[in-house]
Amino acid sequence: MKIALTTDHAGFEQLKQLQSYLEQQGHDCVNYGPTAFEPEDDYPDLIFPAAKAVANGECEVGIIMGGSGQGEAIAANRVKGVRAAVYYGPATPTTAIDAEGTAPADQFEILRLSKQHNNANILSLAARFLSPEDITQAVDIWLKTPFSNVDRHERRIKKLDELE
Repeated sequence: MKIALTTDHAGFEQLKQLQSYLEQQGHDCVNYGPTAFEPEDDYPDLIFPAAKAVANGECEVGIIMGGSGQGEAIAANRVKGVRAAVYYGPATPTTAIDAEGTAPADQFEILRLSKQHNNANILSLAARFLSPEDITQAVDIWLKTPFSNVDRHERRIKKLDELE
C-alpha cells in the first residue's frame, strides 16, 4: 500500500520510526516532511501536501502526526476528499460506551470504527500521548480494517463529499 506520511516537530522522531516499520511491512511510504527537526514549524504547511496526495489518489491513505493530532486532522480535513480521524490513545472501559450502552470490544475499537463507518483515509496520531508500540499497533489495526460498505455509511459519506 502506498502511504503518505508527515508530521510537525512533535512527531518527528516517531514518524521516522513508523516509516521504517511500515517499509519493513512492505508498504511504500512517501514522507512529506519535515526532513529536519524544526521546533517552530507550522503543521498546515506539512499536512496539506500529504492530504492532497491522498485526495488526488497519489497515495492510498495517509498517516499524520502532531502533538495532539487534532490540529493536523483539522488541516487535513480542509482538503476536499479527505476524511481524517484522530487517535490519541485507548479509551478506558468506563468511558468507552457505544450506541447500545456497552463498552466496545477493546481499546482500539475507535480505530476500526473510523474505517468501518467513516471510511477514514487519513489517520492523525497524537505523538505526545502514544508510545511507539501504541503507534504501530494502532496503525496496524487501522490499515487492516476495511470500510463496511453499509448503505447508511455510504450515504453519510456521500453527503459529506457533496458539501465540500
